[in-house]
Amino acid sequence: MSQQNLEQLLQSAGNPVDVLRNSQIGAYVYPVVPSEFGNWRDEQRAWRESAVLFDQSHHMVDLYIEGPDAVKLISNLVINSFANFTVNKAKQFIACSYDGYVIGDGILFYLDKDKLLFVGRAPSANWIQFHAQTGGYNVTIVKDDRSPGNPKGLAVNRKCYRFQVQGPKAKHVLERLNGGPIPDVKFFTMDYINIAGRKVQCLRHGMAGAPGLEIWGPYEQREEIRETIVAAGKDFGLVQVGARAYATNTLESGWIPSPLPAVYSGKKMKAYREWLPASGYEASGSLGGSYYGKKIDDYYVTPYELGYGPFVKFDHDFIGREALEKIANEPHRHKVTFAWNGADVTKVFASLFKSGDIYKYIDLPLSNYTSASYDKILKGRKTVGFSMFAGYSYNERSMLSLGIVDPDVKIGDEVKLIWGEEGGGSRKPTVERHQQMRIRAIVSSVPYSKVARDTYAQGWRTT
Repeated sequence: MSQQNLEQLLQSAGNPVDVLRNSQIGAYVYPVVPSEFGNWRDEQRAWRESAVLFDQSHHMVDLYIEGPDAVKLISNLVINSFANFTVNKAKQFIACSYDGYVIGDGILFYLDKDKLLFVGRAPSANWIQFHAQTGGYNVTIVKDDRSPGNPKGLAVNRKCYRFQVQGPKAKHVLERLNGGPIPDVKFFTMDYINIAGRKVQCLRHGMAGAPGLEIWGPYEQREEIRETIVAAGKDFGLVQVGARAYATNTLESGWIPSPLPAVYSGKKMKAYREWLPASGYEASGSLGGSYYGKKIDDYYVTPYELGYGPFVKFDHDFIGREALEKIANEPHRHKVTFAWNGADVTKVFASLFKSGDIYKYIDLPLSNYTSASYDKILKGRKTVGFSMFAGYSYNERSMLSLGIVDPDVKIGDEVKLIWGEEGGGSRKPTVERHQQMRIRAIVSSVPYSKVARDTYAQGWRTT
C-alpha cells in the first residue's frame, strides 16, 4: 500500500536522514524566469553599481489569510511581536516547532483589516495552512502555489506579479516611473506609486544592500508593468536579473533561505506529519552535503542561530515559546559568511581536466545541489558548524557561503569546509561520483558586503 502522508512514509522508510539524502527530486529550480537575460556576472554587478529588476512572480507560495481570526492565527505561530503590526505594514515571518526549532520564514503583508498575505517557501505556508484548517480559527485560506518547475508547455498563471527594483540607482528609476518623488515610507511599510497610468501597491524593501521597492498587482498586467520598468530604467543602467543570479544576492546580504524544516520528529509534530502529503515538499525535498548527522534533529536550527534572536519576543503565546525561553540566555551558535580560498576552489575545477579522482562539481554562480545543504566546517579536527548556502559573488570575486558556527569561533578564524559527500556521494541525481575536498575558508561578517552592512536597514541582517 502506498503511503498517503509524510508520517507513513517516514515510518516505512526508517531514518529520515537517509530518505532525504537520497531523494530523487533533482535540483531546486527557480521557475519560469529565464536563467540569464544577458550574463549572470553583469547581472550581479548591476545590483551593486546601478539598478536591477528582480522578477519574484513565480518561485514563492502566496497564501491569503482572511477572517476575524487572521491575526490571532499568525500571532500564535510566529516568534515576532504583533504589538505594532498594523495595516499597510509587512514583517518577517519566522515559525518554530514545539521544541523551538525553525520550520521556515517568509514575509507577511498586512493588506487590510482581517486580511493578511504570506509570501515565502512551502514549509511555512504548509504550517500556516495546517493550523488554519485544524485549529478552530475563523479564517479562510486561498493558496496560490509557486509556478511549476516544468510547465510542460502549459500556460503559467498566478494571482499577482511581484517585482523588485533594487540598487543604488533604483530611486531614480522609480521616480521616473512615478512621475515624481516616491513616497517616503519607512522600511517594510506599504504605499502606492504610479506605473503606466496605474496605481500600483509597493513595499519599501531591499535585497541587494541599497533600499528599493517591491511592487505587485494583477498577473494579467505583468508584462505591461515589466516593460514599463525596463524602459524607465534604460538611462540608469537597469538590468533584468535571471534565475541563475537571483538567489546569489543573499550571499552578499546574509539571509539563509532553506534550513531543513524541523518537522520530521517529535510527538507533538505527529499530527502535522499525518496532515502533510507523502508527495509534498517535506517528503520529497533533498538533504545533502558533507555533514551527515546520525539523526534528523542534528540538522535543526534555532532562530538565534539564524540571526533571528532580536525578533524573539515573549510578549505573546506562540508555538515554541517555552522551548525558546529555556535557551534565550544561553550561548548560541551564530551565523557567519565563509569566504572560500581561491586556490582550493581552483583545485576543484582543475580536477575536471585530469584523469583519476575528481572532486564534487561546483556550479556557478549558485552552488547548492540540494533543497537543504549542510557542509561540515572543521577547526582543527573538531566540527564547529556547517555551511548552508553557497555560491560565487562576482562583486566580491569570491566563493562565499552562509552558515552557522559554535560560539567560540570568531570572525577572522580560518576553518576548513568539507566539500562533497562521504563514500563517493549519495544516490541523488544531482550528485556524480566524486571524492571530498577540504577547502580553506575565512570566517567573515554577515552581511559580507560592506555596502549592505553600512546601508541596509538595522535588523536581523545587520545585528
